[in-house]
Amino acid sequence: MRHTVPHAPQFYVTAPQPCPYLHGRAERKLFTALTGDSANELNNALSRQGFRRSQNVLYRPSCESCVACMSARIRVAEFTPSRSQRRIQRKNAGLRRLATSAWATEEQYELFRRYLDERHADGGMADMDIFEFAAMIEETPVRTRVIEYRLTEPGCRPSQDDQLVAVCLTDVLDDGLSLVYSFYDPAFEASSLGTHVILDHVDLARSAGLPFIYLGYWVPGSRKMEYKSRFSALEIYKGGVWQPIGDPQQHNSDIHPLSIDPIVEQVARITLPQRPR
Repeated sequence: MRHTVPHAPQFYVTAPQPCPYLHGRAERKLFTALTGDSANELNNALSRQGFRRSQNVLYRPSCESCVACMSARIRVAEFTPSRSQRRIQRKNAGLRRLATSAWATEEQYELFRRYLDERHADGGMADMDIFEFAAMIEETPVRTRVIEYRLTEPGCRPSQDDQLVAVCLTDVLDDGLSLVYSFYDPAFEASSLGTHVILDHVDLARSAGLPFIYLGYWVPGSRKMEYKSRFSALEIYKGGVWQPIGDPQQHNSDIHPLSIDPIVEQVARITLPQRPR
């Protein structure tokens, strides 16, 4: 079904599918194409309103009877790592960050396959081949970087010959860094590489003067997403505004279906970037 606003991108809604986060529920997404000269501006504007990017599409959950999925972001200036997060930083002191262009490699794909086979063998990406992987990385109309993490010998300069242990596909927004997708070597699971990638992006954003780290969706009641609530200075996009997460246990994922606004009203409230006259 298509929904439009005059002189604006066209918005569509997907058919309901089984929810990957909460058993027994169905998910539905509101989405629009991300193309043309204004792609960066649209990505910036909609990211601030709870949207996420997947290749050349921006989407946001728009379920018929649930509003559990909420965008989450870290306020960089106020973030302070916890004691356990500081231990993770020390544990991964031998890792070095290498930022590259959005270009897929066989080495990345091999790491990606090991990650999926170990962690998400029954997930939606389980059958992704190298061509689909390359499309995920390379089909981006916005400012995107691939951030690699390599294990470097003490006293040596980091290089592409070092062992690749983690990768993050990252969009550079005008107000922060958006972690589109990350994966890591399951052999290093004890090193909490997923958490390390987020902590390193906080440092990267701070050095660039960017105020936010966008983490994707946080879902109360989902064990897959529980880790995001452990980061300090976290806020969620709820009820059309960004607000501190507070006590994660206080966010009730149930809602009466009659209290959810129709799609056309949701689209009408989306703020789009101003077009030059």
